[in-house]
Amino acid sequence: MKLYKYLYNKYNNTKTLFNTVRLIGGLNINIVDKLIFKQDNFIFLYIFRLNALFTLNNFKQPDWCFYELPEFAFDDISYYSIPLNAFTNKNKSKSLLSELGLELKFSENLILDVIFDSVLLLNLTTFFLIKMGLFFLSFFQSIIFYAYLIFSYLGSIVNNIDNFFSTINSIIFNEGSFCFVMKDLNSSINLTTYFRTHSENFAQFERTLIVLSENSKLTYFEGCSAPMFLESQLHIAIVELFIKTKASLKYSTIQNWYRGNQLGEGGLYNFTTKRGFCMDKSFLNWIQIEIGSVITWKYPSTYLIGNKSFSNFFSLAMLSDYQVSDTGTKMLHIGKNTKSFILSKSLSFNSSFYTYRGLVSIFKTAFNSYNYTECNSLLIGCNAFTATIPYTIINNSSVYINQEATISKLELDFLFFLLHRGLNLKSTLMILIYGYCYNICSKISFELELEVPLLIVARAQKLFY
Repeated sequence: MKLYKYLYNKYNNTKTLFNTVRLIGGLNINIVDKLIFKQDNFIFLYIFRLNALFTLNNFKQPDWCFYELPEFAFDDISYYSIPLNAFTNKNKSKSLLSELGLELKFSENLILDVIFDSVLLLNLTTFFLIKMGLFFLSFFQSIIFYAYLIFSYLGSIVNNIDNFFSTINSIIFNEGSFCFVMKDLNSSINLTTYFRTHSENFAQFERTLIVLSENSKLTYFEGCSAPMFLESQLHIAIVELFIKTKASLKYSTIQNWYRGNQLGEGGLYNFTTKRGFCMDKSFLNWIQIEIGSVITWKYPSTYLIGNKSFSNFFSLAMLSDYQVSDTGTKMLHIGKNTKSFILSKSLSFNSSFYTYRGLVSIFKTAFNSYNYTECNSLLIGCNAFTATIPYTIINNSSVYINQEATISKLELDFLFFLLHRGLNLKSTLMILIYGYCYNICSKISFELELEVPLLIVARAQKLFY
């Protein structure tokens, strides 16, 4: 029990204060000019931002969902935040990393980026990796050293007119992660980026770009968290993945945001666009675990462009106390003999709203393609709502589609069996929740395979009191 409390309290209540430099003033050309001046970017990026800014007038905030989004005060939000003390006082920086659970003395064998608000706080990439052909840097570091790569791929998968939130990100994105893997490199080292949205009334606009060359392999992990504030936070991100012929990428995300209190105060609003292009015989594995945020809209998608390309999508969402999660995936089968597998699970506690919204699209050219979709929802408590909305477009008669969906509650037979083994009710519930989550959690890296289910159980324990 002490381990559960340690995992929950230590990593959710950290509020080390920093003096920060911020940019506030709305989405306009002045904020773009100030951002370019602070980051000393290329003219290409300035034009890219301006094109997105001029396009924003063609969009409006989405209102297609059955619940209403709040009107965001874009004129009052801080778009850029740099902690001054992190650079002027190294001990302060190390203290913060320690409180976040990032002990540098235990991180010598990790390849890690830490993005704190709008700035890179830590990078553990070694020269050896660069020499062997693996480039892993923060987004704006990579513009300095590998500008030609950034300019070649930026916006090629998610352009600046794709949707309302991606357009806003293209205007004001302030940091992120870049990875390029050279041809025939099979990387056995896991890359990790940790995003910390640490400031109050702040919007983090991150951008991730990963490119795998032919016959390469990579495992990438992304972690996100935020402290508890009475003022809300905003997170709008774009992830672009380009997987070339015979390449393989395992992309995992764990987002442990603050969901706000029961009075509706605080919490983080999460709107993310993630997309991957798969060429011939390539493989993309999506794994996402959502534990927090007030409202989440996220639909990682895969374009199976090449023949015999393959993609998996594994998702686990845990909601409670008026949290809203509208997530799912898109699998677009374009090439021949393409395959996709979707497994989505949700754990809905009191007064929560969960929707799986998925698209499987079979193009005319996608001969002999295959898709399997399974959605499982577990309802615990009162007034929990869940829905599954699959949407399938089939333009080729040679394909095989299988879709299943179940909504269930905790089985009384299982409760009865475990209680008669001498366990109390609380421990019994935790074991059943752990078992329900395990086949998703087991897909992530070995280092987190145990910790993530314990974190979920820790959150669940607080809801039973």
